[in-house]
Amino acid sequence: MMNLNAFQNDIAQAVAFALQEDVGSGDITAMLIPAERQSKARVISRDRAIIAGKAWVNEVFRQVDPSVQVIWKVSEGEWVRPGQELFELVGPARALLTGERCALNFLQTLSGTATRCRFYADKVASTQVQLLDTRKTIPGLRIAQKYAVSVGGCYNHRVGLYDAFLIKENHIMACGGIAEAIAEAHRIAPGKAVEVEVETMAQLDEAIAADADIIMLDNFTPEEMVVAVQHTRSKTANRAKGPIKLEASGNITDKTLLPYAQTGVDYISIGALTKDCKAVDLSMRVSM
Repeated sequence: MMNLNAFQNDIAQAVAFALQEDVGSGDITAMLIPAERQSKARVISRDRAIIAGKAWVNEVFRQVDPSVQVIWKVSEGEWVRPGQELFELVGPARALLTGERCALNFLQTLSGTATRCRFYADKVASTQVQLLDTRKTIPGLRIAQKYAVSVGGCYNHRVGLYDAFLIKENHIMACGGIAEAIAEAHRIAPGKAVEVEVETMAQLDEAIAADADIIMLDNFTPEEMVVAVQHTRSKTANRAKGPIKLEASGNITDKTLLPYAQTGVDYISIGALTKDCKAVDLSMRVSM
């Protein structure tokens, strides 16, 4: 599971933006309730789901009113059933109602992401492949969704454009070729892993010769991928850094996932892990 200690500022900023978007100059409906009124609330799930996002919920109520107590009844990464209580809130009624939607939006989205990832991860549990997310995330929720991916049992690809090279077709054309692009990447950031996308066996050989660290096999069929895996393993078996890692990508669905995983590739990247997630249905019940 991704360690959130390094991302506390990101969590705080995401929550602050979400609250500004929702609350703006003030929750005028909550002002109908006397400021001194104390209350309790229970949040339940209406779906079977993997829970992810507790840190974002905690941060919502910390920013709304630090006196609100968030009492969790479930653990991060836990399966929950319909009707199960997730957490209890105790504090000023106004604060509970003001923070409700923002907190549930984070929790339902991240839990939905984690649940979808667990669905995919379970399909390849019999293999050694690692399922990777992509940059196809909800704007502003990159770290949050990638965290949820890890809660669901899948893995993170690069976080953004700044932390890893992924040389694709347009980069190759602009640089003048695969070898030129890889050489320039090594020059710009020595020691940083360089991944390159290929679409043919000829390009695969170019990438191997240029000493790529990871090669993405784009839109290969499972049958073509088996050949590519065997070919790459045989050509890089004596490589000082070890065999080049291979990643499968391109139109891989839950129906075709297992055949691709069984080809022997190291990774499979799937945009659907984050871009097609269905939010978990949650409900908050307040007792004044």
